[in-house]
Amino acid sequence: MKRVYLACLMAACAAAPLMAQTQPTKSATTAPSTQDQRLTTFLDAAFDEAVALSPEQMTSLGLKTHYDRLDDYTKAAEQRRLALAERQLADMKRQFDPAKLSMMGRLSYRLFEKNVETARRQAKFSDYGFPVSTNGSPAGQIPVFLINEHRVDSVEDARAYVARLIDSERVMREVSAQMREQAAKGIVPPKMVFAPARGDAQKVITGAPFDNGADSTILADFRKKVGGLTAPEATKAQLIEQAQAAVTGPFKRGFDTLFATLDAIEPQAKGNDGAWSLPGGDAYYQSQLAFYTTTDLTADQIHQTGLAQVKAIRAEMERVKARIGFTGSLEAFFDAIRTDPQYKYPNDEAGREQYLNDARAVIAKMMATGPRFFHRLPEAKLEVRAVEKWRQETAAVAFYNRPAPDGSRPGIFYVNLADMNQVNKQQVNAIAVHEGAPGHHFQIARAQELQGLPKFRRFGFYGSYIEGWGLYTERLAQEMGAYPTPDTEFGMLSLQMWRAIRMVVDTGMHSKRWSREQAVAFFQKNSPLSQRDIVKEVDRYINNPGQATSYMVGQLKIAGLRAKAEKALGPRFDIRDFHEVVLANGALPLDVLEEQVDAYIAAKRG
Repeated sequence: MKRVYLACLMAACAAAPLMAQTQPTKSATTAPSTQDQRLTTFLDAAFDEAVALSPEQMTSLGLKTHYDRLDDYTKAAEQRRLALAERQLADMKRQFDPAKLSMMGRLSYRLFEKNVETARRQAKFSDYGFPVSTNGSPAGQIPVFLINEHRVDSVEDARAYVARLIDSERVMREVSAQMREQAAKGIVPPKMVFAPARGDAQKVITGAPFDNGADSTILADFRKKVGGLTAPEATKAQLIEQAQAAVTGPFKRGFDTLFATLDAIEPQAKGNDGAWSLPGGDAYYQSQLAFYTTTDLTADQIHQTGLAQVKAIRAEMERVKARIGFTGSLEAFFDAIRTDPQYKYPNDEAGREQYLNDARAVIAKMMATGPRFFHRLPEAKLEVRAVEKWRQETAAVAFYNRPAPDGSRPGIFYVNLADMNQVNKQQVNAIAVHEGAPGHHFQIARAQELQGLPKFRRFGFYGSYIEGWGLYTERLAQEMGAYPTPDTEFGMLSLQMWRAIRMVVDTGMHSKRWSREQAVAFFQKNSPLSQRDIVKEVDRYINNPGQATSYMVGQLKIAGLRAKAEKALGPRFDIRDFHEVVLANGALPLDVLEEQVDAYIAAKRG
């Protein structure tokens, strides 16, 4: 939902990270002045004030304040968040003079200012995000939140869980009202959204106590958590009864409200077109590109860069294909990868477990090799899990969830294993690298462990930096030994191609008026990705314009900065130093990251 913009910019993103105790890094703690310390105190208070507007974010951060509530999903709440940010910015400007701050203090001041400016710009398009899409909906997000983040350490916590089940009815009403308001303005989700959104939502309310089957996912989670309490059995039984009444009452009514809204607005869906088809869609898309890439690149510039990358990666693929010994065309090899059993896992639970174990082995190897490439590794734990079956249709192919601040939840690399016939065995290593180690976990979890930075920077969000780092590490992992065979190296290249294609099809659909079918065809021609995953990917891009371009925009910047540092420093270049510069300031806009690397080069030169 659109509210994530301001939440991620001014506070913590939806799944909050772990704040493990580590020693400060040199680049993050350069002799802070008294003014710097005052600014950090101010910014941390501002962060806490913003987080206080979101019960869900407080839970993600390990707090139990307003533990019995879910967020306010109304437009008025979004306006309150922006008004708070504007007031905080005015207060900061009134109380602090950048000239009296150290270089690090000035950077924090500047980043906070930029964040508010970005939130202000994005607020103009608050009507455009689809609350229900093939990227997810409250029908799945609320259960995921309760299962993964709502701890039950006491009877009071269990009662708060039940209260949130009851409160979900309000959330569904608010989301439904928003969708109806959007539809009145001509902003309707694409046609392909409705069936999978209904299907996944229906799975949440399947099973006991909704029918005579085994416990539904939400009741099973609650029963397990209550079962672990030290409390009288009569109290536990009462809690289970309360949960059953909540899910069959207000929780279920909320779903019925959402279903009714989907039924009402689906006839207004015109097709599966990009942002250009929405009122004011061109301006909206350019705003999205600016938000996700942190650049002023135009859609055409990104499109042309994507085409160039597709061409270059195809050439790399040809060379690796020859080493594998496949003599047919690249397109023929793609078809073989999609169909040949040697590139598949068994389509059963044993095959799924084999995938998970293979991914865990890759991550263990990267962790062991990490000290040769990084001065510091994250202290947070990392787990590999399969996406829960009840949300497979709307869940992405693979993704990373941040750790919890109190250590109660590790970083989680989720992979969607709905149909093992559609899973490319070649890609396991590179996906594990990107979503786990040394990709998102090394950057996102590590950022939370930085001391000496204001909270908003430790929990910061810049799409091109975060996804660019993940993609950069896919190639870095080749140096770390992650791809011991030509097949696994080809898998890495296929993921690189995947992200290059994203630049082409995202801009193609949203700016150049490509059809959904054109995007799927371009994907099929240039990638061995399965048909199921290609369609899921294309639908994801339609529903979230611009996000897909952030990966390669960020990777090209980080790789370019590394090449610049290697050339400038020669034998004085140390890969561990470079990675520390990139990681030790938390997430950054790409122009600011370049400034940090330039300063590192200058300092190293003396």
